[in-house]
Amino acid sequence: MSRENIRVRAGKRAYDLIRAGGFSLDRIATYFGPAGGPRWLVASGFDLTLIREGALGKRQPVWLVGASAGAWRFAAWLQPEAEKSYRALMEAYIVATYGRKDTPATILQSLRAIVNRYIDDDALSFALACKTYRLAILTCRAKHLTASEGPWVQKTGFFFGLLANLFHPALIYRFAERIVFYYGAQPPDFCLRKGFRGRFFPLSEVNFKAAVVASGAIPLAVAGVRDIFDAPDGVYRDGGLIDYHINQDYRTKSGGLTLFFHHQERIIPGWMDKRLKRRRPPDAFLDSVVMVYPSEGFVESLPDGRIPDRGDFETFIDDPATRIANWRRTVELSVPLGEEFLELIASGRLQDVVERL
Repeated sequence: MSRENIRVRAGKRAYDLIRAGGFSLDRIATYFGPAGGPRWLVASGFDLTLIREGALGKRQPVWLVGASAGAWRFAAWLQPEAEKSYRALMEAYIVATYGRKDTPATILQSLRAIVNRYIDDDALSFALACKTYRLAILTCRAKHLTASEGPWVQKTGFFFGLLANLFHPALIYRFAERIVFYYGAQPPDFCLRKGFRGRFFPLSEVNFKAAVVASGAIPLAVAGVRDIFDAPDGVYRDGGLIDYHINQDYRTKSGGLTLFFHHQERIIPGWMDKRLKRRRPPDAFLDSVVMVYPSEGFVESLPDGRIPDRGDFETFIDDPATRIANWRRTVELSVPLGEEFLELIASGRLQDVVERL
């Protein structure tokens, strides 16, 4: 494969550093994983290369920050056999099938089963003692009508949330509260920064899996996770509702950069911003971001010429074998993407191909 399979964009500070030849993976202090359902499968080759090469966290622990699929990916990084755990996640996720009789409650049970497939209870103490990585799981605690499991009540709540978000993104906090579950000696810097909206609580062996499941509990499609241990009582849902892509400033006090493998060029702050074409994160949030994403040519090489998405479950509801084959082919084609990125760095060509965010 040619290097044209990935593109690299960077915020102003990160761009200037790369262009000056001062970039190295040791400068990465945060690796961010977005929400986006099955789109995460295109990141699998990138992730597995970084895991296998031990590319991150050589000089300082790296924060792995993710919502929904991003949190699911990164929970595997902390396991005793990270690559094996990650592959177990991929397999369990790909082969999971859902039918017309499934309900939000049964789908929640399926998500719990997937998490149990790749995270062993006996390994949690190891994960929470990891010296290379620190994990921050982004979730949200539903408020008012959005906390209901009654479909029409919940839909009404999110309808009003959409209207409020249309006027101003800060109004989303009236409908959902950002809750960050973290592992580390202290909370990540973004939780302590002025302007942070939300609360944060430590991960433990008791609440680890519940937080992972909650981060991927898509509103309406999946029942919420109730009353997570060591956190406020309530109904916890998909963290992508607030933090769909980058919607916070992930700079660290050390001045480290944020690596971001994305499935597309556009960065959408919150889930409710998807149809608001002009809404994007503030430039300050992107200043230290290095974003890698698949090129148009690469996407065209995938089955049906596109990256898998959640709609595939409905499209192939009567033909899950085709969906599974397409997703496995996507994973197969994505294998070299991480190697391409490392080669760009090693050869010094990164400074020639990087573009401004």
